[in-house]
Amino acid sequence: MSIQLCVFDAYGTLFDVDAAARELALEEPRLSEIWPRLAADWRRKQLEYSWLREVMGDYVDFWQLTRDGLDWAMEAQSLDDPDLADRLMALYRELPAYPEVPEMLDALHHRGIGRAILSNGAPEMLDAAVHAAGVGHLLDEVISIHALGHYKPRGTVYELIAQKMGVAPEQTCFVSSNGWDAAGAAKAGFRVLWVNRAGLPVDRLPYKPASVLKDLRAVPDWV
Repeated sequence: MSIQLCVFDAYGTLFDVDAAARELALEEPRLSEIWPRLAADWRRKQLEYSWLREVMGDYVDFWQLTRDGLDWAMEAQSLDDPDLADRLMALYRELPAYPEVPEMLDALHHRGIGRAILSNGAPEMLDAAVHAAGVGHLLDEVISIHALGHYKPRGTVYELIAQKMGVAPEQTCFVSSNGWDAAGAAKAGFRVLWVNRAGLPVDRLPYKPASVLKDLRAVPDWV
């Protein structure tokens, strides 16, 4: 079947999750050398907390997980400054899109391919990010897992796509920069593109992406 819809993960796929720490480091000397480690730890703990809370059955929204991850990352760097944390969180609400995102979404639009987000992000987070990145007019739907109260890669989360968009998995291209998310979507029956910007090995899971890309520019050509 031909692809009718492309669904994107948000954070790390469309939106640059390193940008908050990188931007503040330009004006905050304490971050000038440590921001890459801070950003990496922040993202890692944010995701770990989503998996752990899913396993424990103890859901809180992704904004809280984002703050929890930041608090851990800051303590790991011996930073005890609530004001600095608030400034980083404010920047995280308005993460920029990766440079190729608008052109890629526009190309899909002109090919008649639907475009949507499926994200762990809370609705308010996603609204702010989409608005800040200026890509709202290029998306047909922004789907948050929040109403379901479960995180990816739980299978029922991916079912939200067909429920909201009315397109079968085999007619849907799912695009993520997260290997575990790519595996979850592949298990759910989607044709998956893994955006592997860091050049990482494929995860040792039984469900594999259909293709591996360096960035999002090739998405329109693939579908």
